[in-house]
Amino acid sequence: MADIVWTFEVLANNFDLAGSASQVAKSRLKQLSLPTELIRRIVISMYEGEINMVIHADGGIATLTVTPTEIIVVLKDTGKGIENVELALKEGYTTADSQIRELGFGAGMGLPNMKKYSDNLVIDTEINVGTTITMTFKLNKK
Repeated sequence: MADIVWTFEVLANNFDLAGSASQVAKSRLKQLSLPTELIRRIVISMYEGEINMVIHADGGIATLTVTPTEIIVVLKDTGKGIENVELALKEGYTTADSQIRELGFGAGMGLPNMKKYSDNLVIDTEINVGTTITMTFKLNKK
């Protein structure tokens, strides 16, 4: 099977469309007859990343690649970067302002959930340049 690649644009500050890429990905992954639990983990992780790009960056690009052995989700933005990755990975830590929190976002669970639900999480970030998050999900865990 050849790799399948889907690319989605995530728009900055667009809360009406936030999460739409992960929902389209969910539908497409279901068509591949992947295990429900795997799809759930991927969609949660991808959604959290989308929300972070909407809130903290200038939007970005989400790419989902299905290979014979794994699914790779890459979230790339050109935002302000993550100042302290170790701190950002702690549950409840947020830099979202009060307006974002009043909308029900910014609870500080984005990166922790991405780490929890992916098999591997790599965060490459540079201040005032942007962040690339790569999450890997194994198709056949042993």
